[in-house]
Formats: sequence, structure tokens, C-alpha cells
Amino acid sequence: MADRSHLLIVDDDREIRTLLSQYLDKQGFRTTVVANAREMRRVLERSHVDLIVLDLMLPGEDGLSACRQLRTRSQVPVIMLTARGEDVDRIVGLELGADDYLPKPFNPRELLGRIRAVLRRAAHAPREPNPQTVRGFSFGGWRLDTARRTLTTEQGEAPLSGAEYRLLAVLLSAGNRVLSRTQLAELLRGREADPFDRSIDVRVSRLRQILGDDARSPRIIKTVYGEGYVIGVPVETD
Repeated sequence: MADRSHLLIVDDDREIRTLLSQYLDKQGFRTTVVANAREMRRVLERSHVDLIVLDLMLPGEDGLSACRQLRTRSQVPVIMLTARGEDVDRIVGLELGADDYLPKPFNPRELLGRIRAVLRRAAHAPREPNPQTVRGFSFGGWRLDTARRTLTTEQGEAPLSGAEYRLLAVLLSAGNRVLSRTQLAELLRGREADPFDRSIDVRVSRLRQILGDDARSPRIIKTVYGEGYVIGVPVETD
């Protein structure tokens, strides 16, 4: 039992919970099922979970709110299920920290494939720091608070989107290690990266503007041509 990945299924539909639990148990996973965000947190407090399958349309606290709250204290991978067709819900879910999403109705085999892919990436991909172990980073006159997810300087606070926070936090936690565009794209998008996708370059450009980093000769977020990005100033953690 100890070597079986533990999946937490959060869905208010009893039939879906039962179906997924039985199917995923047969595929070699260990599953726990709950009906709402409050029960999800109780499970997380008392046991280790390797991945959460989280329904967007939960009673009371919805999946987006639950994911936002979860990301303040945990980096456990999340696959979000949604019955909504609007792209905005999926985009917001990824911005808040979900690793992947799947619209309902879905084929359990597709969910299985996504679970395995996310678990593979989680084992090797960089992750944003856990606020319980790293409270913040100080670098180049700035401070990134991992609990409040805020970026501040002596002049005040600079607003960050969810994806911008995650990108900066991961770069800072990597120290002097270069992270490739592919690694960063998979972290932010929750999917395998398209080699022609330039979204990471756009986000890095946005971060440089926020940090006052000269795009022609950046000091804080440096480009290593042909490899990726790296923080170029000393970083202190607390």
C-alpha cells in the first residue's frame, strides 16, 4: 500500500466518486473520496496525498476557491473537473494553481492518462516553494512573500497575477539553476509544452517590467540563450 500513489477525489456527485474510486483502485492507485472542500482539507491534515481530482462545481465553497486556499499552504498536484464550457473557468483554474483540467463528461481512461502525466511531471518538474518551509525571498531590493503571495519593495507592493507569482517563486527557489522554457511552461500550464509556445517569454517580459529590470540588459531575470532563464542576483530565504 505504501508505494501506491494516494489520490483524493473531491466531487459532490456520489456516482462519480464511486465510479472513479473503483476504476482508479483497479489501476493501482489508492483513493479517498470526499464531497466538499471542508472534507478535502480534513483529509489533507491527517494524511499524505499525491494528487487531488477536484470538481469545480462544489456546494458551498467552489473548486476555484478551494484551489486558491490550497495553494497558500500546499503544492500537491490538482486536476480540476469542470462541467462548464467557458474557457475562462479553465484559465482561472490554471492561474490559481491547478496542474490540469478536464471538462465533464469525460472518459475515465483520459483522466487516468492525465493523472499519470501530472504525477510524472510532479516528480521531476520544479515546484513553487511551500510557505510552511520558505516564508519569503529577498532579492535585488525586492521581497516575495510566499504566504501572502505578494511582491514588495520600499516603495510599496507590486501586483502579481497567479501565474506571474508562480513563475517568479519557482525561479527564485531554483537559485542559480537555469530552468528551461519547457520546464516553466509545464509548471504554469499543467500540460506538456508546445515547443513554439512563447507564453513564458511574455510572462518573463512582464515580470521584468514589474521589477524594473532592463529588457536589453536584465540584471534580475537573466536569459541563458538556448537554455532558459535564471535569477542573476543574490537570493536570501527566510
